[in-house]
Amino acid sequence: MGLAARLEHLGLPLVEEQLKHPTVVGIARGDLDEGVFRSWLEQDYLYLLDYVRVFARLAWQAPDGHVGDLVDLAHSTFHEELELHRSLSSEFGADLDNARKGPACAAYTEFLLDAAASYADGLAALYPCMWGYSTLGARLAEDPPAEPRYRRWVDTYADPGFAALSARCAEMLDESGADPARAERLFMAAMRHELAFWDVP
Repeated sequence: MGLAARLEHLGLPLVEEQLKHPTVVGIARGDLDEGVFRSWLEQDYLYLLDYVRVFARLAWQAPDGHVGDLVDLAHSTFHEELELHRSLSSEFGADLDNARKGPACAAYTEFLLDAAASYADGLAALYPCMWGYSTLGARLAEDPPAEPRYRRWVDTYADPGFAALSARCAEMLDESGADPARAERLFMAAMRHELAFWDVP
């Protein structure tokens, strides 16, 4: 079993916790209070801007064979995932330009940017977001919400293209030479940040 697969196995219970979180349950049913989703959308937008910075910082450190992968991930996050947030912002009345990070967002992004000082550490820390959302998307797509805005959110993360990006992260992590025990600590810390992020301000 490769490192990424081992981490996924350890992280699955926290994915199950996310699936039971009221915010995720509301998205799954399509009846989440719009104010809650608006707040989450603003926080996730700010988070993803720093996630792009994490990919860029890791690309600078990456072996030649994976520079393009990390540039592609930064590009996809900025131009596709953030575009989803921009398009949904008008439908939910979100103010992305004037949003400010809440405690959960600030703690998570600080953790990621610190971890990205090391190539292997950064990959272990960022993997829960890619893998976790791909896993959540696939699970929610089994019984997608009828409400079209929440359905679009689910479809984005259930898309095979997003799963392929997650698989590229797994490949880089497996090849990074990361210390398994250290990678596990960073991965599980990030999984706890993922769960806390659903408690929107």
